[in-house]
Amino acid sequence: MQGLETFIPTETKAAYINQLLQVGFDTIDFGSFVSPKAIPQLADTREVLSRLNTKTGKSKLLAIVANTRGAAEACTFEAIHYLGFPLSVSETFQQRNTNKSIAEAMVVVAEIQAMCQRHQKEVVVYLSMGFGNPYGDPYSSEVVAHLAAQLHTLGIKIISLADTVGLSTPDLIGNLFAPLAREFPDIEWGVHLHSAAATAREKIVAALTAGCQRFDGALLGYGGCPMAEDELVGNVATEVIVEVLSERGCQPGLDMAALAEAARLAQNVFPVH
Repeated sequence: MQGLETFIPTETKAAYINQLLQVGFDTIDFGSFVSPKAIPQLADTREVLSRLNTKTGKSKLLAIVANTRGAAEACTFEAIHYLGFPLSVSETFQQRNTNKSIAEAMVVVAEIQAMCQRHQKEVVVYLSMGFGNPYGDPYSSEVVAHLAAQLHTLGIKIISLADTVGLSTPDLIGNLFAPLAREFPDIEWGVHLHSAAATAREKIVAALTAGCQRFDGALLGYGGCPMAEDELVGNVATEVIVEVLSERGCQPGLDMAALAEAARLAQNVFPVH
C-alpha cells in the first residue's frame, strides 16, 4: 500500500488485513511506525491495529520501523510480534530510505534489538538491495555476508534478503543463500522478491532449493518500494509462492477458501496498476 497516492480508508485496510489473518500465514506485515510525511498511506497504522482481530488464527503481526522512536512506539502494542527494519547493502539507498549511513543504521539495529529483547519481541532485518543496486554502490556476496555476520553478532535471528529493484536471477539467489544458510544455520533466512511475473516462479524455486525458509509476498503481486526508483517492479504474488511451495512438497497449511476471499478483496482495495 505504501506507494499508492490515493489514501485507502482505515476501515478498508482493517477489513482486508482481518481477512488475511484468517488465511493462516505465519506473518502479516500490517503497517509501519514511520513518519507520516514519508509514508502518508500508513499514517493510520495505530487505528488499523485497533480494529484487527488478533485473537484468532496463528499469524504474527509485523510492523516496519526506521528508527528507535518508531520501535519504541511499536513495542507498546502487545499484538505486534515482529519489528522489521530496512538495512541496506547500498549506502545510497540506506540514505534515501532512512537518512542514515549503513554504519549508523547498524547502531540503530542494535538499539532496536535491545528494545525488543526487553519487550519480548523479535527483529526482522531486511537487507534491501540484497541482490545488487542501480546506483553503482559496491556489491558482492562478500558484502552481504559481512553485514550478515554483524547482524549475527547482535543476535538477530531473522534476515530477509530483499530484491528491492528486481535484479535477482535464480543463479544469484542460489549463490547467495546456500553459503549463508550453511554459515549461519541458526538464522531464519527469508527472501523478499520484487520480480516480473514471468520470472517469479524460477526465483522462488531457487530460493527454496538453496535453503530459504521465509517467503514474502503480496496478493496479486501488488506493490513496490517508493524509495527505490520511478520504475517499480511489483512484489511476488503470494498465490504464486503458495503454488510453488505446494508443488515442491511444502504444504503451507493455509485456508484456501479464506485466501481466495482475500484475493477477491485485494482487487477492490488496490487500484489496477
